[in-house]
Amino acid sequence: MSIVVEVAVSLGAVLVVFIHFLHVLVLRPKSLRAKLHRQGIHGPSPHFYFGNIPQIKTLLLQQHEQQQQDEQFPVSISHRWTSNLFPHIHNWTNQYGPIYLFSSGSIQWLMVAEMEIVKEILLNTSLNLGKPSYLSKDMGPLLGQGILSSSGPIWAHQRKIIAPELYLDKVKAMVDQIVDSTNIMLRSWESRIERDRVVLEIKIDEDLRSLSADIISRACFGSNYAQGKEIFTKLRDLQKLLSKISVGIPGFRYFPNKSNRQIWRLEKEINSNISNLVKQRQDEGHEQDLLQTILEGARNCDGLLSNSISRDRFIIDNCKNIFFAGHETTAITASWCLMLLATYQDWQDRARAEVLEVCRNGNLDASMLRSMKTLTMVIQETLRLYPPAAFVVRTAFKDITIKGIKVPKGMNIQIPISILQQDVELWGPDAYKFNPERFANGVLGACKIPQAYMPFGIGARVCAGQHFAMIELKVILSLVLSKFRFSLSSSYCHSPAFRLVIEPGQGVVLNMTRI
Repeated sequence: MSIVVEVAVSLGAVLVVFIHFLHVLVLRPKSLRAKLHRQGIHGPSPHFYFGNIPQIKTLLLQQHEQQQQDEQFPVSISHRWTSNLFPHIHNWTNQYGPIYLFSSGSIQWLMVAEMEIVKEILLNTSLNLGKPSYLSKDMGPLLGQGILSSSGPIWAHQRKIIAPELYLDKVKAMVDQIVDSTNIMLRSWESRIERDRVVLEIKIDEDLRSLSADIISRACFGSNYAQGKEIFTKLRDLQKLLSKISVGIPGFRYFPNKSNRQIWRLEKEINSNISNLVKQRQDEGHEQDLLQTILEGARNCDGLLSNSISRDRFIIDNCKNIFFAGHETTAITASWCLMLLATYQDWQDRARAEVLEVCRNGNLDASMLRSMKTLTMVIQETLRLYPPAAFVVRTAFKDITIKGIKVPKGMNIQIPISILQQDVELWGPDAYKFNPERFANGVLGACKIPQAYMPFGIGARVCAGQHFAMIELKVILSLVLSKFRFSLSSSYCHSPAFRLVIEPGQGVVLNMTRI
């Protein structure tokens, strides 16, 4: 009798698993797509398990082969890179229009590149439109349920405690720290020029990552890069591993393959390192900075946390979010800025003249940054051509209607930032060219629809650290311009790459001389 019971239980368990996978892989995706098909929205037919991932990979391979042929005939640097990294978006937009369906494994996507609909999505303040669950699951080792990936009441609480620490008035007080950290890096470049040669060829990316990591550590966590170096190095390794996975394939993150084992190990080590940093802070005292605010925020929301994540995970996940977003994206943007200024010497000269005029006494403080209009325009144009984030993503937690489109509960929405920021209809015939002058009258005067400029996002979920990032970039660039002239090295290869963020695929190599 016991054998019969065991067999029945086993068969029942198998049946439950089968029904679950049938629902995840077939029934739910089919239902979501059918609701949009009835509204005239279509897209490429998906594979029942992998979705449209095979087609995306095929298009990428074809584009890569085309690039290799084109490289036999060198041309000047082109900023029309989106078709190289996202050929599927261009192909499917041409075929199905600016609004279409596709899927990544079991994740169903509504691609939206129609600006009036994009505006409504971005400006929506309802908690019924939040971040997709794959960010805290498939990307969980890097993002967890921190401010970048969470939704609903837990996100609202995180935003409430973190955003005020990064308001403009508080960031201005950090300028001296940013200047000190930047000068340490620049002195190392100067000493290398003195020691080696008049012209120094330098690959700037890792130096800028270390600098940005030091800045975020000192300003927000009361430590320095040396203490947190292991965390940043492992976050970078984790980012590279996660950028290679195909999200949405059911069960992939549980397979004990080599890649997943590396991801699990790095996640465990990063969490342990952050826990040690937190413990050290608790033992030493209460320096009032962002870390302290996160610790206090975790203590003040026990009822909220009990329903979602533990207090320790709340602290660790938000620290990881800030460590990653606060240093990686700014360092990458600084690299792109210097690459563009090295390419367009006239803008480098204009920006340098402005910096030297504003900082006549050789010192730099927060009040001077407001006067650097040219430098601001250069940064804005860099963020337009090379935004760190490639997409804005949302998910509908309830059935919602957006500009007449009924988006069913469970449908995910993707907005292609980089493609909209180079749209000729929005930005004019020079949309693919580097022209900071377009921002002479600010974002409102740069584009037909200002919301098409979204490197930091827009609306309720706008990047909490945008003021910190802009001031950090202004300080770094102004100090570099005041001390060095630079041009692109002949060894530089222009190859934007998508590794969760848009970065120089083979780094930025500059020839630098002291002024």
